[in-house]
Amino acid sequence: MALCAALAGTSEATAADARGPVTNLPLPRFVSMKASEANVRRGPSLTHRIDWVFKRRGMPLEVTAEFGHWRRVRDHDNAGGWVHYTLISGVRTALVEEDMLTVHARPDTTSPVTAAFELGVVARLGDCTIDWCEISAGGYSGWAPKTKIWGVRPDEIRE
Repeated sequence: MALCAALAGTSEATAADARGPVTNLPLPRFVSMKASEANVRRGPSLTHRIDWVFKRRGMPLEVTAEFGHWRRVRDHDNAGGWVHYTLISGVRTALVEEDMLTVHARPDTTSPVTAAFELGVVARLGDCTIDWCEISAGGYSGWAPKTKIWGVRPDEIRE
């Protein structure tokens, strides 16, 4: 039983420290759509069938695997597939998951509200503390609770 527990702990640590075999960047990781349109394929090549097309520049995506020039990604709805690496960017964005999400001047609910973002807004991601992230869109910015946006890991801190 102790051996099973030790092996389970090892695989969890390995999964948390996973690196892409092509880029040596962490897996999974968040990126955004660089292109305004991207074919999402069933496998990592042009010969694989196109399952659908992502059509939103800046949309946050999570990279879950790498193969050559291809990245397996998923979106907020868990829909995904393989896209060519040139169609994604390392620029971080977040998707607002609550309608009329109020953002604050500081990462504190008692600080002044600076704006309200509609459900589905794609915002640029700034600094993040353990519970809050700074986001900006449409000339407005502020701090939002991390639980109200998609595109950042719960334990991620950004400076």
